[in-house]
Amino acid sequence: MRIGHGYDVHKLVEDRELIVGGVHIPYEKGLLGHSDADVLLHAVSDALLGAAAMGDIGGMFPDNDPEYLGADSLVLLRQVFQRLRDNGYSVINVDCTVIAQKPKMKPYIPEMRMNIAAALSTEVENISVKATTEEKMGFTGRGEGISAHCVCLIDKV
Repeated sequence: MRIGHGYDVHKLVEDRELIVGGVHIPYEKGLLGHSDADVLLHAVSDALLGAAAMGDIGGMFPDNDPEYLGADSLVLLRQVFQRLRDNGYSVINVDCTVIAQKPKMKPYIPEMRMNIAAALSTEVENISVKATTEEKMGFTGRGEGISAHCVCLIDKV
């Protein structure tokens, strides 16, 4: 078995959709990035790639490549999973934390879990997503951005 850790952060800006865990969340701001800037799915992708010692999401999907401009991060996560599968790995579990002062993530967590489970061809019981605030401290606490951490366990099939 192998463990991986992923972390991502994106700035909140006006005139962008907010997409976290593959879920469109109504909010006056969205995350800035080359792709759809889905901070949670980027952390999941990095955790999986790291566990398999296959680099990171930036290496697999460079932010200066026009092919990934506005890319759907669920599609990218499926490609990450396929790369792991092609190298003989399966996903045991994924545990994530989204850090955002606003908006509240709790209502969207069940759909986030289902999206991640579907992308990784696993049961939703193997996917944990939690959310917390930073008690108004730091860049996330001030509402300047959203971050996410993820750990995962994978195994050779």
